[in-house]
Amino acid sequence: MSANDFDVIIVGFGAAGACAAIAAAESGARVLAVDRAMGGGASAVSGGVIYAGGGTPHQKAAGYDDTPENMYNYLKQEVQGVVSDDTLRRFCEESADQLAWLEEHGARFEGSLCPYKTAYPPKHYLYFSGNEKAYPYRLHADPAPRGHRQIASGTKSGRDLWRSLRDAAVRLGVTYLPRTVVDDLVVIDGRVHGIRCRTWTQGHRMEQAVHGRVSAVGAKLTNWFPPGGLAISEWGDRIWRRRAQSCTYTAPSVILAAGGFAFNEDMLHQHAPAYRQIRPLGTRGDDGAGITLGTAAGGGTDLLDRVTAWRFLSPPSAMIEGITVGANGERIINEDLYGATHTEAMVRKFSGTGFLVLDADIWRRARGQFWGQTESILRLQTATMFTINYRKARTLDGLAAKLGIAPAGLAATVAAYNEAIATKSTDPANKAAEYCAPILRAPFYGLDISVKPSLTFPVPGLTLGGLKVDGATGQVLTDQGGGVPGLYAAGRTAVGICSNSYVSGLALADCVFSGKRAGEHAAAATQEPPISGNSQCSGSAP
Repeated sequence: MSANDFDVIIVGFGAAGACAAIAAAESGARVLAVDRAMGGGASAVSGGVIYAGGGTPHQKAAGYDDTPENMYNYLKQEVQGVVSDDTLRRFCEESADQLAWLEEHGARFEGSLCPYKTAYPPKHYLYFSGNEKAYPYRLHADPAPRGHRQIASGTKSGRDLWRSLRDAAVRLGVTYLPRTVVDDLVVIDGRVHGIRCRTWTQGHRMEQAVHGRVSAVGAKLTNWFPPGGLAISEWGDRIWRRRAQSCTYTAPSVILAAGGFAFNEDMLHQHAPAYRQIRPLGTRGDDGAGITLGTAAGGGTDLLDRVTAWRFLSPPSAMIEGITVGANGERIINEDLYGATHTEAMVRKFSGTGFLVLDADIWRRARGQFWGQTESILRLQTATMFTINYRKARTLDGLAAKLGIAPAGLAATVAAYNEAIATKSTDPANKAAEYCAPILRAPFYGLDISVKPSLTFPVPGLTLGGLKVDGATGQVLTDQGGGVPGLYAAGRTAVGICSNSYVSGLALADCVFSGKRAGEHAAAATQEPPISGNSQCSGSAP
């Protein structure tokens, strides 16, 4: 055995880190994966949706003959050049095989197609999870459903997907150290050779059990009630600090897969101030630590201003029949777009302020869909829409006054919308005809859909930019375009497929793609000369 402790060290053990670990181990590498918490990261609290196409068995079972070229033609509109055409083509060409690779390692999918438009299908496992059917995307590719949700009970798909990947990595011999915080990278003569960290690996089983439970509760609560979740997590941190020891582990390749920076208020305010009022989605570990480790070693960053924020109008799907307007009463954009795409237009064109306007008929249809189309946390949020978050008036002018919309602007927009429907003309905002319903019958209803803090009606979001990486290998690049020897990045720590525009499942699919890419290439780079000194652990962490 060489003087290196491992061939590949992975920092962060969510979906990207787990896929990197599996790929590296399958290539014969000795792999260490560390995670500051108990693993899973944002992936484990996600909806567990993988954006996959090009002809998966589940698409075919649902009656769709998708191709890699068709998938590429669609995603090219979403990606807008943030990765090279070659990288995007590879992503599409390998998509079906990578879904099969996940299934080989315990993931489960099937082709039950959701029959209505939704942000998340509570009872189905395949759906149109992006803008495939919406203008202008439908002009470039034939719509196909590509949102493949991990089979699970309720909304635990993300957790179950990650657990399958974790178990597969451990079966392949990956050494996994949870409760391990990486403080810096070992860099010698410009080359990354390992990590310096604080970890809690031995003894004190009762305290470890308490810490694990506290961490799990804190992580789950943080997404829906951050003050409470962070307070509980701090209790777990105090337990950890009493027992953690300082350690150094060496390897010729290190992969950073530690998430984004949605929970780092300073970074968010510096790079993406327009999104400073989102509800961060993920875990406290999404604080930019992986990106910071990479820049300290010489890595460059890009697209740190790119954030996805989701103000979903559906479910219920009937809500899309209404129109969304800014404070001046002008239409925001076609409402059948994916929630994050719609929200981006609202932020860019209307400073994050917007309103959804419906009439009595649309409102009644939407209420009738409540039980059939919502589940779990979506049901809770939708219930608040129908009980405490809406405004109601007998006239459009009265509704405009209650919501703070310019009445003349709203009246003109509604009139143009209704006229197009009555004359069977194209909607002024190009919304698909199946989602167009006239706004005629009183009372009229309105919802404030603005990007602002709310306990019951939040706008969740996550960051999309990160370290620059080589599209073929995942190696971290400097700002000048050269590689940082021994350093790779994957998932939301890196610029990737979804760094321009997010649709459901694309971030997890990119975790699989970029994690697997980095793991394979890092394992192949283990012929670099070892450094002296094996792992060392000593003392209590400060």
